[in-house]
Amino acid sequence: MTSGSEIVKDSQDGVRDRRIASLTQTLGDRSIVLVGFMGSGKTSTGRRLAQRLGLPFVDADVEIEAAAGMTIAEIFAKHGEPSFRDGERRVMARLLEDGPRVIATGGGAFLNEETRARIAKRGVSVWLKADPEVLWRRVRKRSHRPLLQSPDPEKTLRTLLEQRYPYYARADVTVISRDGPHELAVEEIICAIEFFMRFSPDPPPLTPSRPMNLSKTSAPAPISLATGEVLFDASGSPPGAAQGPDGRPPAAKVRVNLGARSYDILIASGLIAEAGGHIQRLAPGAACAIVTDANVAEIHLAGLEESLDKAGVRHSVVVVPPGETSKSFATFAEVCDAVIAAKLERGDLVIALGGGVIGDLAGFAAASIRRGMRFIQIPTSLLAQVDSSVGGKTGINSDHGKNLVGAFHQPSLVLADAHALETLPAREFRAGYAEVVKYGLIGDAGFFSWLQTHWRGVFSGGSDRVHAIATSCRAKAAIVARDEHERGDRALLNLGHTFGHALERINHYDGARLVHGEGVSIGMALAFRFSVKLGLCPCGDADRVEAHLREVGLPTRLADIKGLALDAGQIIEAMYQDKKVERGALTFILAREVGDCFVAKSVDAEEVRAFLQDELNTGI
Repeated sequence: MTSGSEIVKDSQDGVRDRRIASLTQTLGDRSIVLVGFMGSGKTSTGRRLAQRLGLPFVDADVEIEAAAGMTIAEIFAKHGEPSFRDGERRVMARLLEDGPRVIATGGGAFLNEETRARIAKRGVSVWLKADPEVLWRRVRKRSHRPLLQSPDPEKTLRTLLEQRYPYYARADVTVISRDGPHELAVEEIICAIEFFMRFSPDPPPLTPSRPMNLSKTSAPAPISLATGEVLFDASGSPPGAAQGPDGRPPAAKVRVNLGARSYDILIASGLIAEAGGHIQRLAPGAACAIVTDANVAEIHLAGLEESLDKAGVRHSVVVVPPGETSKSFATFAEVCDAVIAAKLERGDLVIALGGGVIGDLAGFAAASIRRGMRFIQIPTSLLAQVDSSVGGKTGINSDHGKNLVGAFHQPSLVLADAHALETLPAREFRAGYAEVVKYGLIGDAGFFSWLQTHWRGVFSGGSDRVHAIATSCRAKAAIVARDEHERGDRALLNLGHTFGHALERINHYDGARLVHGEGVSIGMALAFRFSVKLGLCPCGDADRVEAHLREVGLPTRLADIKGLALDAGQIIEAMYQDKKVERGALTFILAREVGDCFVAKSVDAEEVRAFLQDELNTGI
């Protein structure tokens, strides 16, 4: 007779077997390629991963030694590193042709541009990322490492890490290599690959190899760290090109998968001038109402109207005052009345042309007029392009708090014109960048590492900017697809917002003193420091977050808000108006480390009060 426990075990095994079968079927002939520094556990973890998936395992270094008839140390000594790297490249090309399998690479393999392109085409790359202290502890007693044969091997290791981490960060997924059971790492890899395969496009075509100079900082190939999306310009130029032959930066398309309500996010320069064509194809014969503010209208409205005229799209315009004060009941009523007066029907469109305020306001109007009209987001700020225009959150403010009145109403299309960001004041761009950083902090340590290295490229434009926007949008799109109405892990997107919204409310939304992204920046730094105080997060991670935010010019401390008197009780009171409060209990997004945040419900208000008092007392 079969016991109940045996039935449960058989059921669990069946679920696991179906899960593995589904994953390997989705992989097809693509291999799983483990990349990372020496000592990150690629071989030991790879063996167990291959066993779990029922795939062959191969160690690229072992294959190189077999092909050469000598050890890697002997190859280095006899022929030098360039010869070894050439052999490594050829071995990797051969191994990738015989998938599916699990491949453990040497520490330098992923630095080769041709090898990266082949892996992108024939595999899924997984970066096993470990902290320098962990790596040094693992490799310091191993004398056979040729690259560590120096008077100060630890310094050499850290120098190599600085060179290599920006390249490892281009891997399709990142998994933290911790001390502990290999089975835990295997499970994290499988979950990460399942996520990647669900939301990634088909593999890109191979591109020819070009020489690479590690002595200079080079822009990374624009491959999404969260999902593997590869960005191409309109002419089909290969990844890594700052501009295509027509002088335009790369373009990207991100899909938000919501069944019948799915939509695309298009990211490129010049989309405002092309909007009429996109809208005409999306809704042939539809009219539209453009909702914008006076500042944006002065810069972008004429170009949008010209595009609509060329496409034969009838349109009207509603212009509201700029700033957070327009997210009010009074302005909402004005917009609704203007759209209705323009005789737009339910099948027509509302276009939100502007930043997050306009997107929230116009989207809520579209959700409400005639019980729901379609709308299009044309975000003109970085914050709106990477956050508020994606996911369908719309709404206005109440005297009691921010975004307390609204609805979930998904757009039909998002047109993120990267060139529009050139008109942003530097302060506004920095504020939007806080939301970009957020995506790295909540679930993509590799992306955060990439931002630390390439933030100047994001600020200056070109492929780095498009890459950062697309990575952020796809990360948010994936979360929205899993949790559209914020009943689960979509709440992670509020990292820093519980603190930030409270500060904005106390400040009465005075943008001269504090704008939203600055509040989020302070809030994220506070969330990491609070996590340290609770014993959840290493102090070094909080320091790393604060250092990067400060490096780009963002505030990280309560004392950075000049001229605003604060006390801990006042901040706590403002927090209780947050939408995430449940049954009178505070909810925060806290951190275990960079790239690993979680939703913490029922946080003790007195602990928060004590933490805030310490922050205020420190005054730095």
